[in-house]
Amino acid sequence: MIRFLFLGLIRDRSRSLFPLMIIGAGAFLTVFLYSWMQGVIGDMVSTNARFDTGHVKIMTRSYSRLASQCPNDLALLGVDGILQKLKTRESRMMWTPRIRFGGLLDVPDEKGETRVQAPVIGLGLDLLGAQSPEPRILDIRKALVRGRFPGEKKEAVLSEELAQKLGLKIGDTATLIGSTMYGEMATYNFKVAGTVRFGISALDRGTIIADLSAAREALDMNDGASEIVGYSGDMVYHDEDMQKLVLAFNRDFSKPADRFSPLMLCLSDQNSLGFILSRTSAFVGVIIFVFVFVMSLVMWNSGLMNQIRRYGEIGLRLAMGEPKGTLYRRLIMEGFLIGLIGSILGTALGLGASYYLQYRGLDFGHMFHKSTMLISSELRASVTPASFYIGFLPGLIASLLGTMAAGIGIYKRKTSELFKELET
Repeated sequence: MIRFLFLGLIRDRSRSLFPLMIIGAGAFLTVFLYSWMQGVIGDMVSTNARFDTGHVKIMTRSYSRLASQCPNDLALLGVDGILQKLKTRESRMMWTPRIRFGGLLDVPDEKGETRVQAPVIGLGLDLLGAQSPEPRILDIRKALVRGRFPGEKKEAVLSEELAQKLGLKIGDTATLIGSTMYGEMATYNFKVAGTVRFGISALDRGTIIADLSAAREALDMNDGASEIVGYSGDMVYHDEDMQKLVLAFNRDFSKPADRFSPLMLCLSDQNSLGFILSRTSAFVGVIIFVFVFVMSLVMWNSGLMNQIRRYGEIGLRLAMGEPKGTLYRRLIMEGFLIGLIGSILGTALGLGASYYLQYRGLDFGHMFHKSTMLISSELRASVTPASFYIGFLPGLIASLLGTMAAGIGIYKRKTSELFKELET
């Protein structure tokens, strides 16, 4: 019977072509939009985690309220002791201290006078430690454009755009002018070891990355840090686990009355990422609901049109004694076959387009050039296991619902009127 119905759909394209196109297009859009959204959201979360929030972050209570201003006068002290406790309590996590700072980068001429200056955002990271995870987390070596990875304390890497703007070459010396954690003026000479481009406009405009020991020396932050960031061993963010870790740490170490006591925040508590993550699943649900609702209406309408065109055929089959239930079930089977084929084709096309954009990506650098968001300029899709069924099942359901709704009219046909219909 299935083979018979399948051959009928192939031979009578008016019954199958339009519904196949509609179901296929809907499945394609659902798969593609879902995979694209997963890629964009995943990139945003990953980039924020690596360069800013970590999976969890520890700051003083006062620093956390003004974190965007990098107020190092409110920074953590006794960092080595805190790290030792963290590594003992949570050995599965990777912990690393960071210093964030701002200032002017002064480039001298051959006479030692100021030739050009530019504002910079600085990161002090543990670049030289043998066991440090920072080079791997930020993937600095892969981001190198010119030069090499820093090998000495006073060496630093600059964003390529900043180096071009200041006319700096590898091996040149530049002076950081800022303030220490005690509010005093700070000047420190860095040697340019290399330049980097992360593909993130907010970082590529004007970033300097130096070793943590050099940043401490420059800013008079001995055994201090702006923050301590932690990452799960597999570098995948698990919100439920991180929330439990945050609650346990704050219960044992954070004192609300002490503004310099450490406070731990997880990724979803920072940069509005919790809102973004919570709305992702809701948005996927809306996409699927709209697809199923609209496609069901379209398939209902298509089924009604087919029944009008097949009015005589349906009447003849009823007049020959075919039970209404059997005829209704066979129409549903036709709808199932159309939904199955259309969903397979649409899902395959959606996966193909998504895989292509997963490896090639689209450059949105012109849109993010002045943005402060930590998001890659080249956005990519991300094919996940859910991508294989997120459009297939709704396509099948929509086809069945539409056919079932349209086929109800069969039970309204009266046998006494069939012969009169056949005469016309």
